[in-house]
Amino acid sequence: MLREPAVAGAFYPNNPEDLKVAIEDSFLSPFGIGKIPEDVKKFESKDYPINIMAPHAGYIYSAPIASHSYYKIAEYGIPDVFIILSPNHTGFGSEISVFNKGEWKTPFGLVEVDNEFAEEIISDSEIASADFSAHVSEHAIEVQLPFLQYLSNNFKIVPIVMGTQSLITASDLSSSIVKAGEKLGKSYCIIASTDLSHFNTQERANEVDGFVLEDIEKMDELKLMEEIIQYNITMCGYGPVITTILSSKLTGKNSSEILAYGTSGDISKDFSNVVGYASGIFR
Repeated sequence: MLREPAVAGAFYPNNPEDLKVAIEDSFLSPFGIGKIPEDVKKFESKDYPINIMAPHAGYIYSAPIASHSYYKIAEYGIPDVFIILSPNHTGFGSEISVFNKGEWKTPFGLVEVDNEFAEEIISDSEIASADFSAHVSEHAIEVQLPFLQYLSNNFKIVPIVMGTQSLITASDLSSSIVKAGEKLGKSYCIIASTDLSHFNTQERANEVDGFVLEDIEKMDELKLMEEIIQYNITMCGYGPVITTILSSKLTGKNSSEILAYGTSGDISKDFSNVVGYASGIFR
């Protein structure tokens, strides 16, 4: 199946030359990493040392924050597979919807889905299923792809949408990802696609996002879930982040670092109604 772009021309430019400029501008932005990655190599081992967290809003708002995570990938090199986890913004699909075969298209070209890796995840999981409907209009995975394609054209992906973001689904999915990786002997990087709190004042966003980011840095998935509920934090992708924390721990990556944080207000200068963004690394 060919997955056509759903948000090209809206969340990011649909012209490849303009898209390249937008990505480079994000790296060089005052809110970005401040430098463009160069000489990005293929990772030549089995055990990829990092997983990342990256935001998924329109590039004008969140791409500079995302650039911090993608620069880390450039430093470590490109693994065989990127497992991209996102929340479900559309309501379509199953509890865990795995896009298990075909290609994804962006203005930069096609990205192949790793059917073998996807099928291993589905086979091992008690919850995940092959499902395309959750992916057709979902933006949270799509916006990550141009960053990856800017770095390399030598990788495959496994796109996964979490319709249910519970500790049970996160535990099931994390275990299945790790078992699939071990069985296949492929290097892989998990990308947790998430924004943080939505539609708060800047002051309130900084406060509640601070709770979330502290929990992530402590790799404390239980407290993260507890505080999401306790403070009614409107973080859309806590399931992907918890899954990434659990997967990281299962593969000996026991530390986390928040690389950058910002809000839409930093760009729009409207601090009355903002969305929070952060990038992070697990290693």
